[in-house]
Amino acid sequence: MEATIATENTGKEAWTGGGKKPLDASYGKMMMWFFIVSDALTFSAFLGAYGLMRFKFIDSWPIADEVFTHIPFVHGHFPMYYVAFMTFILIFSSVTMVLAVDAGHQMKKGKVTIYMLLTIIGGLIFLGSQAWEWKNFIGGTYGSLVMQDGKIAQFVDASGHQIALEEFVHKSTSDQRVAHTKSNGLWFVKDVGAMAPFTVHEVIEGFKANPDISLRTEQINLDTKHKTVLSREEANQFLTKAAGVVKGANLKVNEYGKTLFADFFFFITGFHGFHVFSGILINIIIFFNVIVGTYEKRGHYEMVEKVGLYWHFVDLVWVFVFTFFYLV
Repeated sequence: MEATIATENTGKEAWTGGGKKPLDASYGKMMMWFFIVSDALTFSAFLGAYGLMRFKFIDSWPIADEVFTHIPFVHGHFPMYYVAFMTFILIFSSVTMVLAVDAGHQMKKGKVTIYMLLTIIGGLIFLGSQAWEWKNFIGGTYGSLVMQDGKIAQFVDASGHQIALEEFVHKSTSDQRVAHTKSNGLWFVKDVGAMAPFTVHEVIEGFKANPDISLRTEQINLDTKHKTVLSREEANQFLTKAAGVVKGANLKVNEYGKTLFADFFFFITGFHGFHVFSGILINIIIFFNVIVGTYEKRGHYEMVEKVGLYWHFVDLVWVFVFTFFYLV
């Protein structure tokens, strides 16, 4: 009967009865590769589904440059800048992981410790940045109107840049809104997400009082790659079909356009974020094992190499997520 026997103090397993080890890899590395391949198929399915829906609604899909425009502590319109910074940080952490693995091959405990620490810091910065992106995505920036058919209408200035509702809508003191709860109003009626800051009537009146503001639909002109801006007469007619005001995004409605866009964003980036979080925890465990000399006693740093394979996979997946969500 064939068997797998671990050799002492080498960190590698001898695959007996079948000749050479597959791909000259230890049992632990092979199992890590099996996990990576299976997980890659899962991410491929998610991204494939996203690509299919985006292609199906290509003429009304939200434009990433108009959604991800924030930089911490800086006001302004900076499309994709911070997302690019996040990507750079994660790729840099992959480089430090390579250096940690190389230092492990040379049995240099001090360098392994430093590079592992830098990898952990890079992962924490990326994860914190992703949480910050979620906060802005959920909270919203501009706000928009929801039509009776579920489509979104946004407001832009004379140059075509989207503007926030707060810039032209004045809150009516006589029109105080109260959110529906079980103890207030009908128990079976519930507001969708956070209560919008303005009513439909207030938004329409603010629009009519500012002739320099235009209304644009979520429909995209495939030739110019810009959303359709309505004339003043078309806008007034369009507003008669307004059903509500939305600020931010959730799983039911969002100010950016198609609800599917928010659904996929939460699910895929959240799933990837969970992988990053798991990788950080594993890296921390390996980091402390390096400090106490666990791998020095074993005579090898193969565990650093195994977790390095996982970390490189997480980085590579983000490259595809970044391409699908933010660039294409």
